[in-house]
Amino acid sequence: MSTGMPNLTRLSEFNLLGLSSQPEDQKTLFVLFLIMYLVSVMGNMLIILAIHSDPQLQNPMYFFLSILFFADICYTTVIVPNILVNFLSETKTISYSDCLAQIYFFLVFGNMDSYLLAAMTIDCYVAICNPFHSITVMNHRCCALLLAAFTAFSYLHSLLHVLLVSRLTFCASNVIHHFFCDVNPILKLACSSTSVNGVIAMTEGLASVMALFGCIVISYLRILIAVLKIPSAAGKRKAFSTCSSQLTVVTLFYGSIRYVYFQPLSSYSVKDRIATVIYTVLTSMLNPFIYILRNKDMKQGLEKLISRIKSHMDRLSTAKANKICGPLLQSVGCGDVCTHAHSYTHTDYEKSLP
Repeated sequence: MSTGMPNLTRLSEFNLLGLSSQPEDQKTLFVLFLIMYLVSVMGNMLIILAIHSDPQLQNPMYFFLSILFFADICYTTVIVPNILVNFLSETKTISYSDCLAQIYFFLVFGNMDSYLLAAMTIDCYVAICNPFHSITVMNHRCCALLLAAFTAFSYLHSLLHVLLVSRLTFCASNVIHHFFCDVNPILKLACSSTSVNGVIAMTEGLASVMALFGCIVISYLRILIAVLKIPSAAGKRKAFSTCSSQLTVVTLFYGSIRYVYFQPLSSYSVKDRIATVIYTVLTSMLNPFIYILRNKDMKQGLEKLISRIKSHMDRLSTAKANKICGPLLQSVGCGDVCTHAHSYTHTDYEKSLP
């Protein structure tokens, strides 16, 4: 005798719907996401190297910025490689355990991003509003403690939400209307009650996001008031250039997060998937360009790094050429000619052009 109850089960795998169900779109999307991912990883790595190789960038703001870019690399790497594989696969599946792991690490690095953006904003506030106390307030010990606290909170927050998802049971459907495993699309598949998940998301999740966002808004208001009091136009421009890049990144990040997560679960749609692309892949790709274009110190640090890399490549090229042809020419008495010829590097050639 049927009881009329749904067939509750713990699924072994999920099917991902993806961004498009049209076969002709898959290769185009693969190329697009591959380019965005490579640009994101290389751009973020360049910024990290520029920060750690330039003594002038050894301060709290750029310390947090380097961690932010590292988190961005991890953030996109958690989801993009699997997305690329699915674009070229007929069956877009992910196992239950892999899905939970993806949710966990996606939330970890996403939360790290929000904490780091808040820390950078507070550091900017201290540097502009209390410049004589910035060294004592944001010292190395304080930065290390903040980073440890951010990491602990991010892991605990993510663990809470993954444990809440793992207790759910599902009906026959295992199709996730998304291109990777995220909390909201998973909750839509559950047959058991998701009220606890919803309450936690709208209390703990909203409280943590709004607390950070509130700190950011208050800090920027105080910064704006302080900048407007600066008498010289040059001083105002320098202060605005220091924080304008952060403000752009904060707007992109929090704007898309608000659109995706803080709305009724039933309204989750294709537009939310597009918004997710913005705050995951696109924001991570644009961040290095935003900081390079709008931050003079960062631009100079990157130029120094590129100059050092180019100089090192020239030396390697010269050494390799001497190693290959030096012994041969020296055997016929032409060692000096070889040395002179290969010391004329590609850089020297460019300088000789009119």
